[in-house]
Formats: sequence, C-alpha cells, structure tokens
Amino acid sequence: MPKEGRQDVPELEIVSVIGFYGSVYAGLKVHPDREHFIYPLGNTVIVEHITSHKQYFLTGHTNDVSCVAVSNSGKYLASGQITHMGFKADVIIWDYAAKQLYCRLTLHKVKVQSLAFSPKDTFLVSLGGQDDGSIVVWDVKSKEAVCGAPAAVKSAGTTYCVAYCNNDDFKFVSGGDGTIRVWTLDLKNRKIPAVDCNMGQLKRIVKCIEVSDDDSYFYCGTTSGDVLKMNVSNHILSFYGPEKDKFSMGVTSMSLVKTGAILIGGGDGTVAVCKGDKFKRVKSEKVNGAGAITSIALRGNGHQFFVGAANAQVYLFNFAEFTYELLATCHAAAVNDIVFPPELSELFATCSKNDIRVWNAMTCKELLRITVPNMTCNAIDFMRDGKSIVSAWDDNKIRAFYPESGKLMYMIEDAHTKEVTAIATTSDCKRIISGGGEGQVRVWYVSPKGQSLVEAMKEHKGAVSCIKVRKNDKECISASSDGTCIIWDLDRFVRNQVIFANTLFRCVCYHPDEHQVITSGTDRKIGYWETYNAAQIREVDGSPSGSINGMDMATDGLTFVTGGDDKLIKVWNYAEGKVMSIGKGHSGAITRLRVCPHQKLIVSVSRDGAIISWKFPRN
Repeated sequence: MPKEGRQDVPELEIVSVIGFYGSVYAGLKVHPDREHFIYPLGNTVIVEHITSHKQYFLTGHTNDVSCVAVSNSGKYLASGQITHMGFKADVIIWDYAAKQLYCRLTLHKVKVQSLAFSPKDTFLVSLGGQDDGSIVVWDVKSKEAVCGAPAAVKSAGTTYCVAYCNNDDFKFVSGGDGTIRVWTLDLKNRKIPAVDCNMGQLKRIVKCIEVSDDDSYFYCGTTSGDVLKMNVSNHILSFYGPEKDKFSMGVTSMSLVKTGAILIGGGDGTVAVCKGDKFKRVKSEKVNGAGAITSIALRGNGHQFFVGAANAQVYLFNFAEFTYELLATCHAAAVNDIVFPPELSELFATCSKNDIRVWNAMTCKELLRITVPNMTCNAIDFMRDGKSIVSAWDDNKIRAFYPESGKLMYMIEDAHTKEVTAIATTSDCKRIISGGGEGQVRVWYVSPKGQSLVEAMKEHKGAVSCIKVRKNDKECISASSDGTCIIWDLDRFVRNQVIFANTLFRCVCYHPDEHQVITSGTDRKIGYWETYNAAQIREVDGSPSGSINGMDMATDGLTFVTGGDDKLIKVWNYAEGKVMSIGKGHSGAITRLRVCPHQKLIVSVSRDGAIISWKFPRN
C-alpha cells in the first residue's frame, strides 16, 4: 500500500461542501424529522441541516451515488451507486442517528437504479440498472437478501423505478419502459410473484411512481408528459391525463400531497399542482434555466417543499402562494479553476462551463454569477487592485468583469488562435499574460484607454496549462502539455530558462522566496527546480495513480498542496517532500485547488462540479 494511504497520515477535516447532484432522480430527500435534507454529491451522501446548513458526510461508496431512499421512521438511509462494466454495484444502508454505515449489500451489476424501504423498515427493495435488470428484496435486520427476480418480462425495456406501498410490508410496484408491475412478497417461499398491469393500447415509459396513502392507487409519471393512475388491487389503468396540456419533455418527478393533489415536476423546468382524474393543472410555475426537475421533496404535509433540478440548483417552494426562492446552487459542469483575491481569504471565485461565480468562503453562499452562454471559462484571476476579474475562454477571448456587478469591463477578441487556456496578471495591474491552446504566451497591456498586444512568445508546442508571475513582474513561468516549463523575461520577452520532463505539465508554482519552482503533471511526479539555471533539485512521487492537476503553495512556503485524478488532497512538507495530511471527499478528479492567503482554508474543485473547503492543518 502506498505510504500516503497509511493510517498514520492524518486526514484533513472538511469544513463545507458546495454541490448537489441534480442528475440523480429523486435524489433530494427531506428526513422525517423535517430538519434535514439528504442528497448525493458524487460518491458521498450529504445530510444537511435545513436552517443552520451544518453538514454531515456519509462516505463509503467507491463511485457516484445513483439513488437514495429514506425509511419511514427515519432510522435508516439507503444509497446505491454506479460502478464500472463487469463490477458489482453496492447498496449501503446507513444508521441515520449515528451517521455511520449499517451494512453493505452487494448483488447488482454496474448500477443500482432505484431503492425503496417497506413501511415498517423491515425490508429494502433494490432495482438494478439496464445491465442488471433484477429486483432484490433485502431483510434490513439480518442484512441479507430474501429473494430476487427479473424486473420485467423479456419483451419489455428497462425498469426505472420502484415504490413501496404505504401500509403493506409485502407489496410494492415498479415501472419502466413498457412495464408496470405490482409485486407481492411471499416470505415463506422466498419468492416475489409479479402481476403485469394492463395499460390497454397505451405505450409508455415510466420514470417515477407515487403510491396513494391508502394503497388503493399508484401514479406513474411518463416521458410522454402525462400521468397514469393505476389500480393496485385489479392492476388496471383507471385514468390518465392531462390529455391536451401535457408536460413537455416528460414528467420527471412527482409527490403526493395529503389533500389529494399531485405535485409534478417536468423535464422543461415546470412545477405544477394537478387535481382530479383528468390531472388538470391548478397551479403551475416554470423555473427558468433549471433544466429538468429531478426531485420534489415535501417538508411535513407539504406547506413547503423542496425542488431539485438537473442544473444542480435547489429551490424552496411555498405551496399556498406557489412562489419559489433559490436555496442552494453550484456548478452543474466541471469546475476548471479557483482563485482567491490578493490578501483576502473571505471570498473566492470559480469558473466552469457558461459561468464564473464568486462565493463567500465562510457561508458558502453565492455572491455573484457572471454568465456567458454556451462558452467554457478555462481560467480566472483577480487583478491585484481588486477592480476586475480577468478570465480565459474557449472562444479565443479574454474577458474582464467588474467584481461587484459582474458587468463586462472589456473583451479582447481573438486573444489566441486557439482557445485561451491559462491567464495571470501582474502586480502593477497593467499587464495580463495569457496562454493559448496553440502554445503561445502573450503579454497584453491594459489601461483605461484600451488593451493592446505587447508581445507573443512562441516556443511551446502544446497548450499552455498554467502561468505564474514573479512578485517583481520581471519574470513569469509557463507550464505546457508539450513537456516543458519556460521561464520568460518580461522585459526582453525572451526565454531565460527551460525545464524539460517526460510529462504533460499541468501545474507550476513559485516558492515564496522565488529561488525555486515546483511542477507536476501526468507522470505523477512532483519536481523541484532552481529558477536561475533550471536544474532539478529533487523529485518525489506525488500520487500512486492518475495525473496531478492542481498545486498551490502556502504563503509561508513551508507547505504546499496537490490534487488530481486520484481524488485526494495532499498537504506536503516542502523541505522534506513528505505528505502531512490527506483529504478524502471528492468523487470526481480534482482540477484545481488553492490555499487561502491567511492559511485557514484549502479550497478544491473537481470535474463533478463540487467545491470543497478543508481546514488547513496546523503543524
């Protein structure tokens, strides 16, 4: 086992997580205590207090969580995961009070599609994904499988969801592509006979199911945008609708209210209340820019309910007025960069596809969002005077924004012939240094009158991945995927030194005294180099697997942090080249990380859209 993975290396403490996996259907739950949310983020299940936002992290999955269920009593949580082709996907039951793993259940292949607890917490039913296609009933107390069966007849397609009856521990229903079934658990013979429901001439793909309080009917939301009302006892379709005013892009989530109304979330971002056998819309509200509504979770009897959307936003709805407010937000795509303003630890900015966001580091609240539709921001930096956020985009442009309003300050068109991949600013706030996909490093002069190209330095053969500037603004270093790091003279615009290595460089950092730099990349090695002659001083193994994508030096120069494809944050002693602490929490590859200027936090960002704050370890 690698040295870093040993038990004697202390673990970093997670301070907070910004993120929500909006793509998991019915992933957002409200615990029966009405005080906590439960939602997945990558391979972690997060339990968060609704008002104080205190978070607990349930870690144990080896890959992304694909479904979540909460037992009626609230004693147990269950979560299922996705894994790689040919491997088994685990179901984990958690003890809610202890916030610990209760048991791990392994039978399904590749993916667990859906989970449901029986009313008295006796059984858990799990549904495998497309490559598995089976339903298994588990005994919660004995932690063993009771029985299993294929989820649908061979002529039907994939089954997408299961739901337990509210009063009967031995009856549950399932729905999917051309299949709706009512199952009865025969405990004595360890069988689950199923009856296929008669839908007449209708052909539907069911994505979500809700069972009525008295177990007489269950409702199926379909990709066609209508709802089917099925009779539990005679397995016949009773009604379906709405006939004309269907939900465009399908019904993606549902919830039943005690009054008999149904809350419906649509694939187009619509949230509606429907009543009667024709499922007529009584109230309707479209959440702009949310994408599909993937979760509707009632708090109590439904006077308030929470809505989770595919774009990783969580909204709080008031049922009476049918108004909503944004409760939580995060990036829905990979986060490419993170940066703190100079000498300020209370704020940080992140960038991703379509947007740049500024966050409060203490409360994790979004303070500003700058949106550029259909473009991806690759890198960002703050000017030293704090008057602008400078950003590099994949449409070959450099854009600068006002940090208070988010309005565009200026834009440099065609800054590079390929996308702009790296950016840095000088301390006098007069120059921007940018790197491009074609390998050029360009210096721009910026003034209130305009922006002009000072020099283009052409030596790299591959995309520039990282640029760092010396404090005196006379020198900068650029790392590239061509296996070189070049130290440039910013007065004469020529190469001072070049560092060669058999790797695609991803990151480079100056030591605070600027006599040395450290580099890393796809070869998983961390290299220490002299700046005056580019000689290598030492090399240490940074990771047992996967490239190192992010690196940052603490302001005191005693420690530095790294993160990469192995999803681990590592805090290193600079002088000894040894790992001091390890942080486990990301489920996607870490793309970038930063130590805040006052060395209180480490903030890391990853490909799954998560932003995690860690407590900086004290020696």
